[in-house]
Amino acid sequence: MATILLIDDDAEVLEINKKYLENEGFCVHTSSDPQKGIQIAQKVMPDCIVLDVMMPEMNGFEVSESMRAFTDAPIIFLTGKDSEDDKITGLTSGGDDYIIKPYSLRELKARIDVLLRRTLKAPIAQESHLLTIQNLTIDQLAHKAIYKGTDLNLANREYEVLLYFATHPNTEISFAELGTALFGTYQDSDRSSVMVNVSRLRKKMTLDYELENMIETVWSKGYRFIAK
Repeated sequence: MATILLIDDDAEVLEINKKYLENEGFCVHTSSDPQKGIQIAQKVMPDCIVLDVMMPEMNGFEVSESMRAFTDAPIIFLTGKDSEDDKITGLTSGGDDYIIKPYSLRELKARIDVLLRRTLKAPIAQESHLLTIQNLTIDQLAHKAIYKGTDLNLANREYEVLLYFATHPNTEISFAELGTALFGTYQDSDRSSVMVNVSRLRKKMTLDYELENMIETVWSKGYRFIAK
């Protein structure tokens, strides 16, 4: 069963779309608040996201850009604007499809089905989910990190930090970049949360000198993950 996330500030539209898609066999999560929608996406990791563009405080394009820091799930924009510039903005901000209002529920489902076929159809190549750096192996399906045969027993957030580091090796990663990847948005007040999560990960990476020194602090800026 595919999981769909609907984000729209119109509660009535959310309820109508939710009921229809649930009747079509989808697991549906909804949010009328863009910020909460980002948090839900981080928690449930939906297979497809349907975003209204015109929302207060944070529009759909901004939500999409935030989500692209942690998910590759296809994103469909719902909007009353049909100009070429708007469509280009939607696609360049991370969107995969663009539906002009008014639309039928059958069309919405059909667009979702097409995107899910593209993303879920291709099988995962053997061992492509394994990321190996020196003696450290990250299993992206099992959400585990193994060092020389020993499971580091990472909590979810610790695993997310390590995975982000490992996929951005030997580059300076700012507090803002890591915070956005973890939380969807970032403010200066989030720096302490970022540092706490990195500190917790470091405590799990004390098996020997090689592992312990993979995470390097860049003074007052952020971190660098050393992958030789």
